[in-house]
Amino acid sequence: MAEDIKEIVRIAGTDIKGDKNLLHSLTRVRGIGIMFSNALLHIADIDPNRKAGTLTDTEVKKLEEIVADPKKYNIPDWMLNRRQDYTSGNNKHLVSNDLIMYLREDIMRLRKIRAYRGIRHERGLKCRGQKTKSTGRRGSIVGVKKKKA
Repeated sequence: MAEDIKEIVRIAGTDIKGDKNLLHSLTRVRGIGIMFSNALLHIADIDPNRKAGTLTDTEVKKLEEIVADPKKYNIPDWMLNRRQDYTSGNNKHLVSNDLIMYLREDIMRLRKIRAYRGIRHERGLKCRGQKTKSTGRRGSIVGVKKKKA
């Protein structure tokens, strides 16, 4: 039985450790959270407490199919991470490199149109309303210099 467990399973372009349970292992894939992971396993009819290394090749393919097109498997729109896409207006669910690419494009669009959030991203400042008086001090040295005696 122990020999059947794979050390690493590759799902959606991400390596997942085989000794962890599936519900939490799937969250290692960028773009899949705990709720989406639970929905995936429920639709694929796989036990969430099972170890990731015990997945067969057909089960891995089934999970990848569901991740690629969640609308086909009746996953509700509110679970998707890219609702009403800026360019197409469609609801999508992005994972791994696609998610990173779309995020970069969104930030570049905000910078190009000189939106407040884009300017804050450009300058490396907080852009979601947090205070900056006492936090987020990375980079330059802050504080009082000592007097030379």
